[in-house]
Amino acid sequence: LFRIGRAMSNKNIRQLLAKLHDEIQKTEVDTDTRSLMRELDSDVHDLLNSNTDTTDTDFLVERAKLLEAEFATSHPTAERFMREVIDALVRMGI
Repeated sequence: LFRIGRAMSNKNIRQLLAKLHDEIQKTEVDTDTRSLMRELDSDVHDLLNSNTDTTDTDFLVERAKLLEAEFATSHPTAERFMREVIDALVRMGI
């Protein structure tokens, strides 16, 4: 049951990251923010592709929160997607 729930959560996170990526492509963000977003996306995908059930990923959630704060004033849609990614990671127990 845990694996089924994790698979569904993984799919949800992948979909949210795709939506976030699409939103970032449509907006103007600075190079540093784009770079942080690419790193976060890569790290989350690496995590989702791993077969481990427990991984210390506090750094991923913290990085996502930093990006969420970055998006708060100028990119509200991107902020919403980032919040959903954070919530999904936390719900997974990551």
